[in-house]
Amino acid sequence: MDAEQPESLACAAVGNGRNGRIVEAVDVSRRFGEGDAAVDALRDVSVDFERDRFTAIMGPSGSGKSTLLHVLAGLDRPTGGRVLIDGTDITDLDDADLTKLRRDKLGFIFQFFNLLPVLTAEENLVLPLSIAGRKPDKTWLEQLIRTVGLEDRRTHLPSELSGGQQQRVAVARALISRPAVVFADEPTGNLDSKASEDVLRLLRQAVDEFDQTVVMVTHAPEAAAYADRLLTLRDGEIVSDAAPGSTDDVIELLKQLG
Repeated sequence: MDAEQPESLACAAVGNGRNGRIVEAVDVSRRFGEGDAAVDALRDVSVDFERDRFTAIMGPSGSGKSTLLHVLAGLDRPTGGRVLIDGTDITDLDDADLTKLRRDKLGFIFQFFNLLPVLTAEENLVLPLSIAGRKPDKTWLEQLIRTVGLEDRRTHLPSELSGGQQQRVAVARALISRPAVVFADEPTGNLDSKASEDVLRLLRQAVDEFDQTVVMVTHAPEAAAYADRLLTLRDGEIVSDAAPGSTDDVIELLKQLG
């Protein structure tokens, strides 16, 4: 990230999860299909995520990592077990209440930036607040724009931005409402190495300086090395839960797990 981009902030960004837990999964299962065609993407997974930490989730294709993220974030419903976000059991919420919780409590970053092409960078950034009928805190907005290094791009349309710039808009958009937790699904999967590094440093900074909680699915050992914690899944179950260490350490762990 360019030298002028980091901006030190001290903002309370999380709720009061029980015992420091902001997200909890209790015996979570997710089955797709029925009968002989049924596939168990998650098998009785129990795991919790402490606030103010950066967790990476890895695993081979079909391991259940993206399914786990989507269930934790309320984008998909488990077929068994419970999910709690900031102390609220979201498992039985109706669609309206679940939508409200996602809007008020969660931030999302996806591989494909999901910016609206007719809106400027700044308009995309504040879109979650606009949808909720809320006005952004101007000080926080300006600090976010400086942090992601887009002061001279705020009025540009997505088509006028590079992929890395678009993803930096998406990161700022995820943070604008000061959510309880940010879920990131392969946030560097569509970026070159330099842009990937910029985005990962922003996520690391969000945890260290903004008191944010980040849960990220990734296939890249280089990305996982930015996290405080690495969960590894295989066949719908967690098979490793440890500090990731360096990129080489992550690669070695993946080799050991097969």
